[in-house]
Amino acid sequence: MQAKINSFFKPSSSSSSMSSPVTSADTEDGLAVWENNRNAIVNTYERRSAIPDRSQVLKGCIGKPLKKGSSSIPKNLKKKRNYTQFHLELGQSDFLLRHCALCGAKYAPGDELDEKNHQSFHKDYMYGIPFKGWQNEKAFTTPSFNKNRIIMVSENDSPAHRNKVQEVVKMMEVELGEDWILHQHCKVYLFISTQRISGCLVAEPIKEAFKLIASPDDERQLQKEITSSPSTSIQFGNIVLQREVSKRCRASDDRLDYGAIVCEEEAKPAVCGIRAIWVSPSTRRKGIATWLLDTTRESFCNNGCMLEKSQLAFSQPSTMGRSFGSNYFGTCSFLVYKAQLIDTHFS
Repeated sequence: MQAKINSFFKPSSSSSSMSSPVTSADTEDGLAVWENNRNAIVNTYERRSAIPDRSQVLKGCIGKPLKKGSSSIPKNLKKKRNYTQFHLELGQSDFLLRHCALCGAKYAPGDELDEKNHQSFHKDYMYGIPFKGWQNEKAFTTPSFNKNRIIMVSENDSPAHRNKVQEVVKMMEVELGEDWILHQHCKVYLFISTQRISGCLVAEPIKEAFKLIASPDDERQLQKEITSSPSTSIQFGNIVLQREVSKRCRASDDRLDYGAIVCEEEAKPAVCGIRAIWVSPSTRRKGIATWLLDTTRESFCNNGCMLEKSQLAFSQPSTMGRSFGSNYFGTCSFLVYKAQLIDTHFS
């Protein structure tokens, strides 16, 4: 029986030729022979047939579309290339961007598109935003401003009116800061002159405000300026000529910085808050802001009553705003309030 088992595990002639030689002791052990046969790895390789003629392969590729990324297309190395020099750096200070001292915009000199955009923005900032007019306008006029007018826009007006107000507010934000000027409950007054919006006032309803505490020196200086102001009218018989006066402020009042203001602790009643007021630089010192405030006092209340100056209050004013407020109210101690940030949008 043992002989039959040993003969069953004997390696064949082919496998024995491929396996490694074994000792006589391993031959007698059938299990060791079986393990050697199981661990043998045989790899078979086939040689590719040689290509008899490579021209046949090239002929087969003619007429077939080339795959993406193929490098078979020869590059035209003799193609003429155009090089354009935009800037020449010679150590100039404004090599990259130039800052406009009037409108505050930065642009790249030599770039045709950038210079064109700067010219358009500069004109809108200095002279006002273009405006062709609307069919339904809530307009206010006065003889002293000839054909100029003021238009009031509220939340109930058409989307076209409110979108134009948004465009004006974007221009105001260049000087006054972003994302606080306008909200849904505001009334906006636009000053129109020569088909341009060159002034804007944003008003909102309020209930109380606080009185500014002014120094005695500021009050004395203001009263001195009021009493020493020359007459603006000249009379020839029955004809009275009105002279246009361009007001000048002190150097310290011509800055748009926001300093600390001190107010009284006791709140005063107020009706209308002047959230922001802006006039284009080319039309300042001509009484436009004063006319905007007077129109606001006349039309802010729905019952038709005209507000007193004591019922108006300014949001935290800049140095220029304090100077204008002192001249308008006739005192440095006028009412101010803190404008709240409201998420509701005007459009």
